[in-house]
Amino acid sequence: MRLSLGLETRQVQVQKLAPRMIQSMEILQLPMMALQERIDQEMNENPLLEFQDPEPDDRDAEDREVEHPDAPAEPEREMVLDEQRDNVDDFQRLDDLDRELPEYFDDSPHRSANRLEEDAQRRHDTMANVASRPESLQDHLLHQLGELDLEPAVRRIAERIISTLDARDGGYFRTSLEDLLVPPLTSQQQEQAEQALAVVQSLDPLGVAARDLRECLLIQLDPERPYFEDLRKLISDHLEDLRDNRLPAIRKKTGLSLEDIQAVWAELRKLNPKPAAEFADDFVPTVTPDVQVEKGTDGRYRVIVDEYRTPQLRISEHYRRRLANGTATEEEREFIRRKIDAAQWLIDSIQQRRNTLVKVAQAIVDYQQRFLDEGPEHIEPLKMQQIAEQVGVHVTTVSRAVDDKWIQTPRGILALRRFFVGGTQSADGDEVAWDAIRLKLQEVIDQEDKSKPYSDDELVKRMGEQGLKVARRTITKYRQKMGIPSSRQRRDWSQVAEALPVGDDQSSS
Repeated sequence: MRLSLGLETRQVQVQKLAPRMIQSMEILQLPMMALQERIDQEMNENPLLEFQDPEPDDRDAEDREVEHPDAPAEPEREMVLDEQRDNVDDFQRLDDLDRELPEYFDDSPHRSANRLEEDAQRRHDTMANVASRPESLQDHLLHQLGELDLEPAVRRIAERIISTLDARDGGYFRTSLEDLLVPPLTSQQQEQAEQALAVVQSLDPLGVAARDLRECLLIQLDPERPYFEDLRKLISDHLEDLRDNRLPAIRKKTGLSLEDIQAVWAELRKLNPKPAAEFADDFVPTVTPDVQVEKGTDGRYRVIVDEYRTPQLRISEHYRRRLANGTATEEEREFIRRKIDAAQWLIDSIQQRRNTLVKVAQAIVDYQQRFLDEGPEHIEPLKMQQIAEQVGVHVTTVSRAVDDKWIQTPRGILALRRFFVGGTQSADGDEVAWDAIRLKLQEVIDQEDKSKPYSDDELVKRMGEQGLKVARRTITKYRQKMGIPSSRQRRDWSQVAEALPVGDDQSSS
């Protein structure tokens, strides 16, 4: 084996994505709201881009002013040019502002009055839709704390406790008192910390700053509440038994009847396990459908795009004529060519996104027509590879086309990914979607005898009687995903006869 240094020529093939191809894929993946933001950004960066008003239809024909055919055309406003200096300085200023100050073009002459009005309306809508800041949990508690006459040291510790509370967690106090103070703690500081925690726990909402669920529920107990003593006993000693629906075990340990335990349990459910949840800021994003479905007279669903929702772009005629009339300098022509090239590529990418999205959505709708006609239980198993083969694109293109996209259907606004589901074979060999299995599982559980609810093994048998072959682990997985408790937790003890003696623990398992 000989090692040497030298130069050699080698020819290899390497597949690389051009920047414009990457941009085209990014445009395809953008949802409607993000696409509109991207268009606004490109409009600010490229002075050659203009909004093109969609073709007016007959509905607003009466609202349009009719121009006289002999009326003189309004002359287009041109840029003010300095013929002596060939406008080089002005063009350089335009190029600099194009890179640094996009706002310059908001008032440029080539912007139409409709464009300025649209910008103003968009800004107005943005300001009008900004939600006002609600009162936070900390603000609510600090306002109450300020009305109390407390020692300065106790107040400071209480303020620290309040600062650690999280409304999304229900307002629980997850930090120890020792972590809020500088060690080593004196007995006086420990006493002040306990007093501060008790003060915070007495504030509204009642149960806030509790260290666990048991303490949260005990704080909310009022001696005037019905079953006060029994409530305190069940919460203190039998909270886990209540969680697991082990009522016979509670009956054995307390001597209470099943009816009394259920009555106490019903009163316990009136307490709030997450007292600060109302202060949690749950942001629900606005969903804008990218396409919509309409049913034709032939019964077939057709996917259409709302042209008024997707802005139509065009290249400014002013700059086109500026490039064609030969009066522009070489630097100006290079600038205009570069901007025209970028604008045209953006317009083509948006059009390609539209065409791909319509083709993919139409293929999905054609495949899932029974779902749209008859409901979710009739959804068909569908993979992205099937749609990719039908449309004639790569499966990654289908994935980008449906990513974070929504479609407006007769059954509401749905995510396009909602139509892609896995499945299994039924007893007769047909493919059945997992969504249909979940719906059938819910139906079987709803119809069971709550005094003797089905175990997971029994659910497998019941699903088999419905013609669905499902493994036990699948039943368990979907039951847990659907938030359905186990058979022991689903048992309704009000339907169980009180024939068992108090000491019999046969039903406590």
